[in-house]
Amino acid sequence: MAKNAIVRQIWGNADTILFIFGGAAAEFSLNKAVDWLYFTGKLPADPLGRLFSTVVYAQQILFLDEESALRAIDKITAIHHAVEENRGMKIPDWAYRDVLFMLIHYSISAFELLERKLTGVEKEEIFEVFFRVGKRMNLKDLPQNYQDWLVVREQHLQENLLKSDFTMDLYKQYKKHLGFLRYMILLEGQKLVVPFHVKKLLNFSSISILPIFLWFYKISRKLKFDKLLKSALLPSDYKQQIFALDM
Repeated sequence: MAKNAIVRQIWGNADTILFIFGGAAAEFSLNKAVDWLYFTGKLPADPLGRLFSTVVYAQQILFLDEESALRAIDKITAIHHAVEENRGMKIPDWAYRDVLFMLIHYSISAFELLERKLTGVEKEEIFEVFFRVGKRMNLKDLPQNYQDWLVVREQHLQENLLKSDFTMDLYKQYKKHLGFLRYMILLEGQKLVVPFHVKKLLNFSSISILPIFLWFYKISRKLKFDKLLKSALLPSDYKQQIFALDM
């Protein structure tokens, strides 16, 4: 993958990654297969730790050489197979596709929120990168291009999401681990990147106060004091890990 590839631009920026996983945290909570994350206990016990472990794998896939990236994908596959063996049942194939589709959607929506609109070619490039990941994981019934993905993605949203007790519990865990102010920022950020159907299921309003903050933050980046602003807002236990996401 070229050093200036759009996927590397997206996943080499801590700000964009935070929005990617903020959006994914909303959609994860609604997924009908979210009980698998409760089976391991890792997500509800430590949602922020789960975030960073996932980011590490994603960045390995996108920034390492091809052989190392393939090993990282195979390791992810092996971890999931071990969970399946422990539970005595298989994770539904559509659940794997849902996660892959989330990475595509939120890579695009987060970057467009913070930076600029992506071209059709760039969106196709993003799709192709994660399509190759899915093929390596032996996922079935993957759409073959970005336009086909748009159709299948909407079908998945309609069929595989449901507000449940897991949803409510996960949001309690987010609030517990983030604290009230950071939790409110998370909610406002989620409104800006999640699809309409997710907003509807979570009863999100169409109004967010975060764009005002983002405008101020973009100015702070130009003035080189954005790190101070982030230090004031980020959980102290994870500051260094978040800053290390910038590649």
